[in-house]
Amino acid sequence: LLLTLRGTPTLYYGDEIGMRDVEIPPEMVRDPQGIRSPGYSRDPVRTPMQWDAGPNAGFCPPDVEPWLPVADDYATTNVETQRDDPDSMLSFVRRLIWLRYELPALTLGAYRPLEVADDSVIAYLREHDESRVLVALNFGAESLEFPLDATGGDLLCSTRPDRTGGRADPSLKLGPYEGVILSLG
Repeated sequence: LLLTLRGTPTLYYGDEIGMRDVEIPPEMVRDPQGIRSPGYSRDPVRTPMQWDAGPNAGFCPPDVEPWLPVADDYATTNVETQRDDPDSMLSFVRRLIWLRYELPALTLGAYRPLEVADDSVIAYLREHDESRVLVALNFGAESLEFPLDATGGDLLCSTRPDRTGGRADPSLKLGPYEGVILSLG
């Protein structure tokens, strides 16, 4: 959603690899706002960047204690592990950024919301000159069909890496929690 709408998208560090918030024990809170107002700390989202599976997630030398704890999943959720994996979150975010760069419809195009029968789906067109891009996002736990025009479209990107590429049928099937980007012309 963020990378297919107009405006300047902002990714906070760690978003691109799927880093999660870390629970910070009260005695380790460093955020002045969290110290003044317990329960309102920004520290859970400001833990060390997870660069690799080494000590301290590669954020600082092994003999240095980081100012906040490293997430428990740093051995698998880190830049080095995801860098060359075509199915990783990092590769997916890179594809989205590349599409945004390559398709003027995603940066300059007009936004046109589409009426959808299912409340769990958000769909819209982005159009610029002759380029039309459809974004369809299923926020529901059930698969569903999303009708396209009779010609279908070229599947440019999906949150399911096994689906990227090829032609989408006129009745696009969206999986649970799946988002797709299609070129319609």
